Amino acid sequence: MMMKRAILSLLLAGAAWITWADAQDAPTGNATRGKQLYLRDGCSYCHGTVGQGGGGRTGGLRLAQMPIPFAAFLNQLRQPANEMPPYVAAVLSDQDASDIYAYIAGLPPPPDVKTIPALND
Repeated sequence: MMMKRAILSLLLAGAAWITWADAQDAPTGNATRGKQLYLRDGCSYCHGTVGQGGGGRTGGLRLAQMPIPFAAFLNQLRQPANEMPPYVAAVLSDQDASDIYAYIAGLPPPPDVKTIPALND
């Protein structure tokens, strides 16, 4: 039992460190400009206008309220998995990517189901 607690404590401390380190590595981006880029460069086609996901023919992932370190976000942009087109640096600069990241990071959570009248009849 003592060993399980020690391992759990180490895992939690490691998770806290990774979260803190990721926050330190996140660049400063302009969310207003990021929204413009997000809409202009086609992100909204698959990921929805407010990051809700499910758009386009491929049904892109939900981005709103999905914490992801900037390094992983940038890697997905540059070398995407699945059907997402690559956004190489010549097409989308690192600063543009950080602006889009700032926009996505600031998206509010979806409304609570209980507050949507059509779903509560």
